[in-house]
This record gives sequence, structure tokens and C-alpha cells, in this order.
Amino acid sequence: MESYSKIIEIRPYMRFGRPCIRDTRITVSDILGWLGSGMSFDDVLSDFPELCRSDIMACLMFAADRERRLHRLID
Repeated sequence: MESYSKIIEIRPYMRFGRPCIRDTRITVSDILGWLGSGMSFDDVLSDFPELCRSDIMACLMFAADRERRLHRLID
């Protein structure tokens, strides 16, 4: 996947500006929480048919980038 910027949107008027999957109200943190609680990609896709596998991968990439940026600020 080349970039998550076409998938992850931050809109101040939606979900209090939290990063969401484009054209949905599903946040990156929602998806990360579901995966962290033990749901598989297939479980998430089954429960939320408006999502696709690349949406979940974009959330993981977004979280990894945010983590890298945070550590650069601290170092």
C-alpha cells in the first residue's frame, strides 16, 4: 500500500476530529481496538461490510506513522 492519505480522513466536524475511514464514521482507534481485542481482519470485515482489507491496513500504517512521529518529538 503506497499511502493511507486517501483512506484516512480527519474532519473537525466528524467524530470530534478523530481520524476516520473515508466516507464513514469509523475511526482508526475503533479498528485498532477491535483488532487489539482479538477480532481478526475477517471478523471486522464481516461486521462492517463498508470496510475493505486496505482500510484496515491503512489504519495500521497510520498508527505506525503516528508512533514514529511521536518518538521523534521525544528524542
